[in-house]
Amino acid sequence: MRYAILSDIHSNADALSAVLRELDGLDMDVLVCLGDIVGYGPSPNETCDLLRERGCIAIAGNHDEAAVSTDEADSFNSLARAAIAWTRAELTPSNREYLRSLPREYRFDSFAIVHGAPTFHFAYIQDIADAQAAFERVTMPVTFIGHTHVAEVYYRDENGRTFHQKLSAGGRIDVTPQYRYIVNPGSVGQPRDRNPQASFAYFDDEAGYIEVRRVTYDVMRVRERMERAKLPAQLGDRLSLGC
Repeated sequence: MRYAILSDIHSNADALSAVLRELDGLDMDVLVCLGDIVGYGPSPNETCDLLRERGCIAIAGNHDEAAVSTDEADSFNSLARAAIAWTRAELTPSNREYLRSLPREYRFDSFAIVHGAPTFHFAYIQDIADAQAAFERVTMPVTFIGHTHVAEVYYRDENGRTFHQKLSAGGRIDVTPQYRYIVNPGSVGQPRDRNPQASFAYFDDEAGYIEVRRVTYDVMRVRERMERAKLPAQLGDRLSLGC
C-alpha cells in the first residue's frame, strides 16, 4: 500500500490543494492526516471539506479539539487563541461534528499515527531525548507524528541508540527491520523549519521507504485571505518565513 501522510494543515486550503495535486500524480492508495486540520489559517471549512471528499483517515490535533470545545484554549499563546476564536465562529455544523469525531490515534498494519507523541498525544518530540522516551512507548516499526511543524526522522537501532535527521529540504528514508522510526512529515500549512514550502510524506510499505517532499504554493494569496479575515498579521508573516 502507498500512503500519503499529511500533518498540520492549519486551515491552509491553498497549501493542501497544492499537495493534493502533487499526490494525484503519485498514485497513492490512502490519504492520512495526523491532525491540526484547522487553526491559524483562513479556510477551515474548505480544508475540512477537501479531506472529507478524499476519504482521508484523520486523527485530532490539539487545535482541532480546541476548535470544537467550549473551554478557553488556555495553553495556547495569544495568536493561537485569536485564531481558534475566529475558527469556532466560522466552522459549519457538519465540519464541527467531523472534527469532534476524530480519534487521537490510529493504527494501520505497518505503522501508527499520533499527533504529538505516543500515549501523550499532544506532547512534543523536539530532540533525541524526547524521541528516546517515545521509543519506549512505541510497538510499531514506524510511527508518524506531527505537532512541531518540522520535517525530520528519529530512528533507533537494535542496541537502543537513537539517531536524528532533519528533512527540511525533503529526503528519503529506507525502512529496514534493524531500526524503528518516528517520522514527522512536516507541516502542510504552516512549516516551521525555515522552508515555507508545504511539506508532506508518502510511505510505500511494500517497497519499504518513506519520502518527504516539499511543494510550492501561493503564500501571498493565503496571506491576503488572512488579512481579509482579520487574523493576526504575525501568522501571515510566519508563512512567508517558514518559521
